Order: sequence, then structure tokens, then C-alpha cells
Amino acid sequence: MKVIAIGNQKGGVGKTTTAINLSAALTLLGQRVLLIDLDPQANTTSGLGAEAEGGDTLYPVLLGECDIREKIQPSRLERMWLIPSSMDLAGVEIELARADDHLTRLRVLLQGLKPNDLFDFCILDTPPSLGVLMTSALASADEVVIPLQCEWFGLEGLAKIVHVLEQIKASGASPDLKLEGIVMTMYDARTNLSRQVVEEVNNYFPQEMYKTFIPRSIRLGEAPSHGRTIFEHDQYGLGAQAYLELGKEFLSRHGIATA
Repeated sequence: MKVIAIGNQKGGVGKTTTAINLSAALTLLGQRVLLIDLDPQANTTSGLGAEAEGGDTLYPVLLGECDIREKIQPSRLERMWLIPSSMDLAGVEIELARADDHLTRLRVLLQGLKPNDLFDFCILDTPPSLGVLMTSALASADEVVIPLQCEWFGLEGLAKIVHVLEQIKASGASPDLKLEGIVMTMYDARTNLSRQVVEEVNNYFPQEMYKTFIPRSIRLGEAPSHGRTIFEHDQYGLGAQAYLELGKEFLSRHGIATA
């Protein structure tokens, strides 16, 4: 099982949309995916039409009160499992901040799932901040995928999160952490701005930038309000096509062939 964090401390960049729909694309391509919602706003959870009841989140797991396997629940999608979130998860930041192992605790928990070979990928949807949950998620990941909206402010956010990744590696919490890729979101080929931002990112991160761009799409924005992935909401639309191509490119980078 490879752990992939979808991270960007800036909100509104398509992070949750990418976490949900990249995960869904991977399942359509035959992969077994565990999707973990680490954002107390729980947008990934509601975007899949799910709900956290009682202590169904990672809260008690991170406090050592139960096993992580107890919180894994099947989603309605074939080959996808979910650990949901709720606002209660915000409280764990305070608890974790007091712990000496706050950067590595989640990593240890996820490492415990790897020998079971239950999942091919674990996708972490992270909060849009640089708090304890976000840094814990980054430190627990093998790789990080950064969604980046095609706007100039996005470039500032990219520089910051790349710096955070370097800090986490230098701290020893995750020395092999890799920037797996940068996904350009909300791309509009008709505008000079989108093209200029893409060109700028390509200049600095030519190997990391995905060739598949996620278009600006009303359907992608609508789907979470119905608790659906884009493949359920608009199966033949541009958004679904883009995320399926993104899934194929992602697997190709990991040496996995697709039909």
C-alpha cells in the first residue's frame, strides 16, 4: 500500500475534488483504495454521500483508544473504502500538539496497514492549513500530490508547501517523502492566465507537473452537493474524462499498466 497525501494549505484549489475523483478513477482502473478524510470540515465525507457517526473518525485512533481497522468502512463504490471525518476531528489537533510524536503517530498507524495488503493506495485528504493534522498527514505519506489552481496566487502557495515538504524531510519524520506531482486544476485554455501559470509551473517542476489538466467545470462543482463522484454525476463530461486520464497518468508513473 502506498500512502498519497493530497495537500495544499490554500483552500479552494480543488484538493477535495481531486482526492475524491482521483480515488474514484483509480477504483475504476482496478485499484483498491482507502480514502481517509483528515479535514474537520468533512467535505470528502459529504462529497461521497457519507456521514461520520459517533467516533467513526480517526480521532480515537490518533489518541490510541482503538485500532485503525475499526474505523474503515466500505463506500458504495466498488474497491473503495473510507475513514470519514467530522468537526470533532478539530479537537485532535490540540491533543496531538501536546504529544512528542505528533508528526509520526499517523505514519506509524498507516504503516501497520501495509503488511495486510488490503489496499493498493491510501489517499489522504488534508485540511487547507498548516496545522498539526496537515503536517501529520504529510509526514505519514510516501508521496504528495499538490492540486494547484491556475491562478497567480496558487504559485505563492506552491512555494510554501514545497518548503514545508523539505522541512518535514529534514526533520527526519519522513526523510524519503516525495513530491509525486502537481495537478493543475480549474484550467481554462481560453485564458492567457491559465496558460501562463501552467508555463511557469512547468519551468520549475517539469517532471512533477501532470500532463493532464483538470478543467474548470460546473459539473465538478455540482457533484459533491449530490454526494457523488464526477463519474456518477456526469459520466461522459469533460471533468470525468480528465480525472480518468489523471488516474491513468498516476498509475503509469507508478509502473502500473492500464487498458
